[in-house]
Amino acid sequence: MNENEPHEGADEAEQRARLAELKIEHLDLDAAVEALAAKPQPDQIQIARLKKKKLLLKDVIARLESRLTPDIIA
Repeated sequence: MNENEPHEGADEAEQRARLAELKIEHLDLDAAVEALAAKPQPDQIQIARLKKKKLLLKDVIARLESRLTPDIIA
């Protein structure tokens, strides 16, 4: 199991807390990418790695939000 994904038996409050942590981590990565990009000679490899991690986190966040949001039938 991926460390960023919630455990099967986790209740909604734990999942929402984890979601908040992941969103903060995503924002932190965004700030790190911006800081690296602002350097005179940015490390493009490090920036690419951080962006990839951001995308993975975004996917985990989307899956978790999907589980927490009830389906609404129009």
